[in-house]
Amino acid sequence: MSKSGFSGQRTPALRADARRNREALIAAARELFAEQGLETPLDDIARRAGVGNATLYRRFATREELIEAVFHDLLDEGLRTGEEARRGEDAWSALVGYMEGIFEGLAANRGAIELMTTAVPAGPTLAELRRHNHETVSELVRRAQEQGTMRADVTAEDLLFGLAALGRCVPSAAAVVPGSWRRHLALLFDGLRAEAARPLPAPPLTFRQLEDALADMAVPRGRAPQG
Repeated sequence: MSKSGFSGQRTPALRADARRNREALIAAARELFAEQGLETPLDDIARRAGVGNATLYRRFATREELIEAVFHDLLDEGLRTGEEARRGEDAWSALVGYMEGIFEGLAANRGAIELMTTAVPAGPTLAELRRHNHETVSELVRRAQEQGTMRADVTAEDLLFGLAALGRCVPSAAAVVPGSWRRHLALLFDGLRAEAARPLPAPPLTFRQLEDALADMAVPRGRAPQG
């Protein structure tokens, strides 16, 4: 995949004024997505960037294109973090550290948590991150089970479902008591330890079922864009 996130495509060079407008729109969207979430009205983004709505739509035809541009650096960092976690010798510690790092970023960014836990249509970079994240968690779960630190009946989908549910609460919890989410993440992981294993009352979700469940719990995204 190319650095732009669009494999095999090259972005045409922009005039200086067009480039400034694009950068201003991305900066404004990054701030407002972090403050208010991904459903921030597009006219608010254009207003903060100091440009007209028509300029926004010339640069970004859809909300998804703007989301892709805003979170590109975050997504690239996520790929690097996942690779680092996979290299950890102690799979349990690597998995916990990987998730703590992700949640630290999510605590201050409502847009990022919605990006990771709702049914945002996936641009190429986001689709790659989701695939990479699932592979990272699957590998670390498997290795932790082989090392005897994680209960043997846990699947990657079990963990991802729990993390998504908890993740939706992280910004609100952090706004009330900074860092309070760490307690609940620790409680979640404690239930996955091998010594805590008890028979489970239902089978795990498949990957497709997990995606369907996350889509159902998503913030509604059917509203027409404002602006």
